[in-house]
Amino acid sequence: MRISARELLGQLLDSDSYISWDRPPVTVAASPRYREDLHKAELAAGTDEAVLTGEGLLRGRRVAVIACEFAFLAGSIGVAAAERIVSAVERATELGLPLVASPTSGGTRMQEGTIAFVQMVKIAGAVAVHKAAGYPYLVYLRNPTMGGVFASWGSLGHITFAEPDALIGFLGPRVYKALYGRDFPEGVQVAENLYRSGVIDGVLPVSVFRRIAHRALSVLSGVPDPVAAGPGWAAPVRETANAAADVPAWESVRISRRPGRPGIRDLLRHVTQRVPLSGTGQGESDRTMVHALARFRGQPCIVFGHDRAGQQGEHTMGPAALREARRSMALAQELRLPLVLVIDTVGAALSKEAEERGLAPEIARCIADLVTLDTPTVSVLLGQGTGGGALALLPADRVLAATHGWLAPLPPEGASAIVYRDTDHAPELADAQGIRATDLLADGVVDRIVPEFPDAADEPVDFARRMVAAIAEELTELRARPLDEIRASRHTRYRRLGRP
Repeated sequence: MRISARELLGQLLDSDSYISWDRPPVTVAASPRYREDLHKAELAAGTDEAVLTGEGLLRGRRVAVIACEFAFLAGSIGVAAAERIVSAVERATELGLPLVASPTSGGTRMQEGTIAFVQMVKIAGAVAVHKAAGYPYLVYLRNPTMGGVFASWGSLGHITFAEPDALIGFLGPRVYKALYGRDFPEGVQVAENLYRSGVIDGVLPVSVFRRIAHRALSVLSGVPDPVAAGPGWAAPVRETANAAADVPAWESVRISRRPGRPGIRDLLRHVTQRVPLSGTGQGESDRTMVHALARFRGQPCIVFGHDRAGQQGEHTMGPAALREARRSMALAQELRLPLVLVIDTVGAALSKEAEERGLAPEIARCIADLVTLDTPTVSVLLGQGTGGGALALLPADRVLAATHGWLAPLPPEGASAIVYRDTDHAPELADAQGIRATDLLADGVVDRIVPEFPDAADEPVDFARRMVAAIAEELTELRARPLDEIRASRHTRYRRLGRP
């Protein structure tokens, strides 16, 4: 059962809130047979073209909408449909409205040929202008979404979700078989597989997407939401150290590795309007990372960081994780939202695949992107901070550290192996290298230590709330500063590192 455009709008928008923007379709050159096809399509679909556009309310929030109608010539896009889409995108941009698009299409309208094919360029261009203006663009792919539609405006969302079991792909199975004489492999062009592969952010029915879209738009609005501290919330703690900070560095390393220590997922349990994202959007996904939209005590931001629970043995972050990190940076900059980065890693992957897929260059690109990012940034040294995988998420406007967070070029055992050819000297090297949070504070690498009393693993909820409150406080202060001042301060900060 396919969801029609009107059914989609009825389920997505508040009752009776939809207002159509559509005008009669522009006239295109058409043969008698094509005119007859258009007439039959109009009768079959109950629409005058393959797309409906307009505006409405999504849980009270005004949004622009574009919805394809598959019953009209398989939702194919020709000149008239493209004109309608582009006009709607341009109007949304002029009005400053977020845009929710829901394609379902076989692709280009074959009856109009190449001129229809190149319409995807102007649609993609209009969407790019809308996004460059800082307005959200959300995509919900329906069954099926194929060809040029998927390869243009169907793949440009800030966030992209799909209908369960939807057929989604570039080259249709029927065309593939006609060209190559065999069936396309099963299970590839399916929404769930694209989610697992890091192409889209999730698979949801319309009713759930409505809730997710509402949460996402709340965050993407960029407007802080005043939130009173609820029962049990710890107030932000301004002290930079506590008694536990005097423990030896090796003890902090040991504590940071405790199985019960809270990680990024524990922090996200105490934020609001959380919307999980997934993958690079380019066919890569690394399950050692967490990516989301969220509000920290009312402050909207993009969140990205290491998932300590997802790192097992040699299964650590690879190049895809860093490309996903760069997606988070691009989203934050494009949407003018602060970026929060959480560091908690045993180190980047050491493998043939990681080397061949560009691990080191991706670390370099992450660092370069972060130090030049045109939006406020906060990094959190939550636990282990090993090597380039940690450094890639470090350079921010404000750097917070848990009492037992640490940062080192290698784990102490690795440093010991290099210097002494054994691991027995790891405690000694941990002290000598200045890896503790208190050492990093003294060296200007860290700005603030969020205390553990005495160990986050013994107070996981209180610590997570304390850290969330501290992050929110930093976001509030950064948002009050002009961006030019933030950029200049960031440059000066990292230029002076290590200087007396």
